Amino acid sequence: MSEPKVHGVPFGEAMKVWLRVAALSFGGPAGQIAVMHRIIVEEKKWIGEQRFLQALNYCTLLPGPEAQQLAIYIGWLMHRTAGGLLAGTLFVMPGLVAIMALSWIYVLLGKITLVQGLFFGLKAAVLVIVIEAVLRVGRRALRNNAMRLLAVAAFVAIFFYGVPFPLIVVVAGLIGFAATRLGRSEFRAGGHGAGGHAGLGDAQSLLGEATPEHARPNLAWTLLIGAVFLALWLAPVGLLWLLRGPDDVFTQIAVFFSKMAVVTFGGAYAVLAYVAQQAVEQYGWVTAGEMLDGLGLAESTPGPLIMVTQFVGFLGAWRDPEALPPLLAATLGGLLTTWVTFVPCFLWIFVGAPYVEALRTNKALSGALAAITAAIVGVILNLAVWFGLQVLFGELRPVSLLGATVDVPVLGSANVAAVALAAACAVAVFRLRFGMIPVLLASSMAGIGYALML
Repeated sequence: MSEPKVHGVPFGEAMKVWLRVAALSFGGPAGQIAVMHRIIVEEKKWIGEQRFLQALNYCTLLPGPEAQQLAIYIGWLMHRTAGGLLAGTLFVMPGLVAIMALSWIYVLLGKITLVQGLFFGLKAAVLVIVIEAVLRVGRRALRNNAMRLLAVAAFVAIFFYGVPFPLIVVVAGLIGFAATRLGRSEFRAGGHGAGGHAGLGDAQSLLGEATPEHARPNLAWTLLIGAVFLALWLAPVGLLWLLRGPDDVFTQIAVFFSKMAVVTFGGAYAVLAYVAQQAVEQYGWVTAGEMLDGLGLAESTPGPLIMVTQFVGFLGAWRDPEALPPLLAATLGGLLTTWVTFVPCFLWIFVGAPYVEALRTNKALSGALAAITAAIVGVILNLAVWFGLQVLFGELRPVSLLGATVDVPVLGSANVAAVALAAACAVAVFRLRFGMIPVLLASSMAGIGYALML
């Protein structure tokens, strides 16, 4: 292999590029990855198509937001650890600021008619966006009957029997790993295309096809950088536990979202299914309607969709501020959530990225990823059904079925206005092919208009 090239991209220029990527990072992971590909590969030619897809495939193996992790990975390739920190931090900052500001507005002005109408409209649009995500991921992931069966099994397990999401991920991964090791072809992983196959060659990119010196495995450096980011992540969690106790809301937020950072594979929508279940039903930090409101905020602002977790932490601390003023407690709760959610992403990349080549050539691990992706379709479908029941019906009743208890809607409690607005959003998305932002804006305006007429 040729010697590493000097790419010649100044750090200041990289900062401008990553600011631009961050400002345009709407549309969830798919949209963010497409924006990154267009700017980094097609326009700036920093890295080639194959290296981009290799990095993306590694990031999909990890828990957490793959788009932000991809930004960290590319920033690290180009400008070492400082570049990864720059890219990953800038990718999060617009969403952090926007969600924090909107969270303040939500708790201070949420009872105002205009604000209530805004969130009523957002909920209908978000429901359709989640359904579209099920179909989009399903088309990509479910390539044969074995994968479709795994998706159905995952949906039945989580929706009807309440099987924990992490257990579903582990079982699916083991199935894919074992099947591939036994020579089965059902779970051969496909690439995540962000563009055409005939794209910029690695050798023609500014970085070149050789591995930069700093990106080669170095055990001493791996242990050092791993220890630093592990301390940055877990030291605040440990201090909260020692100083405030396990029942304190800040301790619970830190522990729960730290656990989420480890076990939530499969992208933002799958993570949200897990967060919604726990935050609403176990901790009582948010109601189902508030969870939908938060998702609407995250969908309509730049940055990772998983920034909705900041909104959850904000409201959790708002409701249980201890001795602090509620707004201060809420702000600290939101920032704490963001810290323990995103710091682990830097850890995964800085520790694991030098060993990507070994992971990429392991067929059994690729099979495990493909099986997990198939199961995730069922998990996202569970999220869509759960959201749909909350948005469209005012009353649910438990029904026992085949040893499971499931909530079914009372048809007479259907919210006619919500059903009509969701149907209009569905026509806009599936029939007219409108983009996410226009649909969110139009639905929000319709919700405000409806609220003013009441």
